Amino acid sequence: MANFEQLGIRPEWCEVLKHQGIAVPTPVQERSIPVLLGGRDIIAEAQTGTGKTLAFLLPIIQKINVSDRSPQALIIAPTRELALQITEEAKKLTANDDKLHVLAVYGGQDVEKQLRKLQNGTQIVVGTPGRLLDHLRRGTLKLDNVKKLVLDEADQMLHMGFLDDVETILRELPHKRQTMLFSATMPKGIRVLAKNYMKDPEDVKVSSKSVIPIHQIRQQVLECTDRGKFDALRGMIDTYRPYLAIIFCRTKRRASKLNEDLREAGYESDELHGDLSQSKRENVMKAFRDAKLQILVATDVAARGLDVEGVTHVFNYDIPHDAESYIHRIGRTGRAGGTGLAVTFATQHDRPELARIEEGTNQKLNRIQWTSEGPVASTGASRRVINSEGNDERGGRTAGTGSARRGAGRNDRRDGGRGGRGSRGGEGGRSGGRSGGRSGDERGASRGSARSSSSRGTSQGGRGGAGRGEERSSSGGWAGRSADKRTAGRGGAGSGRSDSAGRGPSRGDRRDSRRGR
Repeated sequence: MANFEQLGIRPEWCEVLKHQGIAVPTPVQERSIPVLLGGRDIIAEAQTGTGKTLAFLLPIIQKINVSDRSPQALIIAPTRELALQITEEAKKLTANDDKLHVLAVYGGQDVEKQLRKLQNGTQIVVGTPGRLLDHLRRGTLKLDNVKKLVLDEADQMLHMGFLDDVETILRELPHKRQTMLFSATMPKGIRVLAKNYMKDPEDVKVSSKSVIPIHQIRQQVLECTDRGKFDALRGMIDTYRPYLAIIFCRTKRRASKLNEDLREAGYESDELHGDLSQSKRENVMKAFRDAKLQILVATDVAARGLDVEGVTHVFNYDIPHDAESYIHRIGRTGRAGGTGLAVTFATQHDRPELARIEEGTNQKLNRIQWTSEGPVASTGASRRVINSEGNDERGGRTAGTGSARRGAGRNDRRDGGRGGRGSRGGEGGRSGGRSGGRSGDERGASRGSARSSSSRGTSQGGRGGAGRGEERSSSGGWAGRSADKRTAGRGGAGSGRSDSAGRGPSRGDRRDSRRGR
């Protein structure tokens, strides 16, 4: 495989990439960069997360005339978030060059601020169709000197109804230019656009053995009812303990309501959708990138193109309409060689959509169900309990380690020490280490202590009393299991049989007593 310098990137830019930890080009970069440096138009089709942004930014930056402060490159993106993401990448590349300027132009931002920056001069403009048209009509954006045009996520512009706006912008550009079209898919409307506005483009299609990086993203379908979906979501969050998670909803109202419910239940979450002001959207994304939020509840449009390091889990609270949306959603995790888990919630009414997703991705998704034991595989001859690593454990109940790092509070979110180790190989308790002994000298410890006597198990789950001959869980507090099923509910021990030390922290410590955490 060639390196960036062999592809034609100048040594000074290769050095910038090296400082960012980027040494080896991705397949789409390897195939696109020489074509673009040669001046040809390109239609590049590659899935999300393959490095398309650098594939067009590097050739553009290398060709910019820094002595000319007029716009020389225009990059059009379907959403504000993607426009900002591209701008951030471009600014990282040009951070040491004070003669190269990049400007993001999008709705919801102060127009006067954008006007001042345009007047001061900028060579690269990244914008959304609506705001770009606004500036063109005001006469505040001149495109006479644009030599490079990029249409990023072109298929989404078509789906979002921006194609007419894009064509209006294209008609304002010089006829003599280089056009680059990057997209995950190439529907008919985009092909027609390419035919009308591109000159003998080079086709670059980067495909993998699988539509989805199976080795990076484990996928599950959680079968549930509409009524039980929220409780199942809470249980899955408590079991899998995500470091960062994105929960997808179909509508803005649905996302807002779910976020409200999660916050009321004590989770660190926020929402991202089209009804938010731009400043609010930026604040939410900054908090999520900085890991000050654990959960982002988002709609498809708002999350288009998001690339956040550290997303360990994706939950499709509402099932996607089609395979393409499914691929986009789960592609938010398992990025840059990392691993992730994607869980899709499905009721009996979602079976047609689920069938389309499986057909479109050419795979059969594993089914699980949420029960009082946690996630349990719903297929196969024997019952399989799913641990917090997302793996099946056959032949009995086993609690998981909880690989994600969420910690005790807002300033201590990366504590991975949840759950003690039991004598039979099970580790830690569910929902943040609420573990119980199951036999003999088995111990479970997590943020407190829960100890069992020689034959009686205990459970740590919050506040309450221990029962006998039954299992109880209080709104997410999992009861421990022993030979005679003595368990602790919400708090101290009962009957003199077992003892349990519960945490019982306040909401300010990111724990709600209702969750038994």
